[in-house]
Amino acid sequence: MAEHESCIGGSDDWYTPRDMLDAIGLTFDLDPCSPGAGHWVPARQIYTKADDGLAQPWRGLVFMNPPFGGRNGHVPWLERFFDHRNGIAVVRAYTSSEWFHETVAPRAEALLFPKGKTQFIPSDEVRERLEREAAAKGKVWRNAPGHGVVLIGMGDTAINSLRNSGLGLFIDRRENLTEAA
Repeated sequence: MAEHESCIGGSDDWYTPRDMLDAIGLTFDLDPCSPGAGHWVPARQIYTKADDGLAQPWRGLVFMNPPFGGRNGHVPWLERFFDHRNGIAVVRAYTSSEWFHETVAPRAEALLFPKGKTQFIPSDEVRERLEREAAAKGKVWRNAPGHGVVLIGMGDTAINSLRNSGLGLFIDRRENLTEAA
């Protein structure tokens, strides 16, 4: 998922856990990176990979768990999210990376670093493949990412929800944004 690391499982299909969304407690107007209808992100409208959410209009409160794709593939999504200025995005808390310092640090209004490691949910296909690969090596696959994440809040509704979620360390940066960079 990071600049020098390949995505665990070689897939962008890693979904935000339901308990995190429950703690956030919002219904979003748009999920521009949805795996499809029936997924558990509470959003009134979704765009899937086939819709190309980057090319579509965004409106209202957005929830975004962007695809990482290749090297820095998530950065155009983050730039679009920051330009939209209303919602919650979840990305890797890779604070030593250039993209974090150039894209996230100067623009994020609020940051929430969840306690512990977030157990993202793989698609059924990815989970089955990872379980088979582990079994072939005599091991059991466990969903244990090697890194933390950060939830980025933009706009009052998103920021207040993150503040009240109880998920972890919350930082409201709105008063200090002019000092960032």
